[in-house]
Amino acid sequence: MGIQLMGIAHAKQKLRRNLSAKIASVLATSNVPRGHIAVYAGEGYRKRFVIPIAFLNHPLFQELLNRAEEEFGFDHPMGGITIPCSEECFVSLTSFLSSTS
Repeated sequence: MGIQLMGIAHAKQKLRRNLSAKIASVLATSNVPRGHIAVYAGEGYRKRFVIPIAFLNHPLFQELLNRAEEEFGFDHPMGGITIPCSEECFVSLTSFLSSTS
């Protein structure tokens, strides 16, 4: 029993190191400034937008995140968060959020 627990603890530690290294490499190459997140929006071709993390707390943006969860679950085809709305709608929303903050 004690050996199994040590094996599990070692496996968890190794997994954490591997994940940390992968996350660090993704963050280093993603060109996203600190305090921001990359999201994709648009119909058909999805355009990449870099937005402040503070937008994630706004109720209007949270509604879009709920729609994204319903449509895509946690499997986002672009690798980042995919927002299910037109590019024009997304630009209008982010402009509004920028003006209110």
